[in-house]
Amino acid sequence: MAYYPEPVARLIEALQRLPGIGPKTAQRLAFFLLKRPAEEVTTLAESLTQLKALIVHCRICFNVTQEDPCRICRDPGRDGRALCVVEEPNDLLAIERTGEFRGRYHVLLGALSPLDGIGPEDIKVRELLGRLEREPVEEIILATNPSVEGEATALYLGKLLKPFAERITRIARGLPVGGDLEYADEVTLSKALEGRKAL
Repeated sequence: MAYYPEPVARLIEALQRLPGIGPKTAQRLAFFLLKRPAEEVTTLAESLTQLKALIVHCRICFNVTQEDPCRICRDPGRDGRALCVVEEPNDLLAIERTGEFRGRYHVLLGALSPLDGIGPEDIKVRELLGRLEREPVEEIILATNPSVEGEATALYLGKLLKPFAERITRIARGLPVGGDLEYADEVTLSKALEGRKAL
């Protein structure tokens, strides 16, 4: 990138480190920002700086928060008998948006991936075990992603957590509402058939 001025080249390199951003997209974003008013770019820069300065992980559930513990862990109206285990804070927010779950959460901050060198010690498993010893629950819901890593994490946790709850459940997998059978892949269809229930 020797043909770009040094600040532009540095920005393009920094943007390429973001997930899903390749060289072309990074270039487009850099030149888009160059066209924007200075105050708009300053606001973006300040937002990024404040993100790292003000946001922490909750010491109880490891969700992202500005106040520790987070608002969910502080909420006395939450049902302490159910604990939903998710991979990332985004997953917690997705479940919260449904309005269906009123229990507590535990964010692993990752998933098991032996090929990438990520084992149980690299995610918040030890903290989960310590929490379950201090705060007994009746049900643990494993809401990891339906990916190879998410499935491996759920299988591992399912065996490990058996002594800590009466029920260990896995979120259902299958067809999305409004989807067409003809466009579903074989794995999704097989999971949908496995998870069928009586009407």
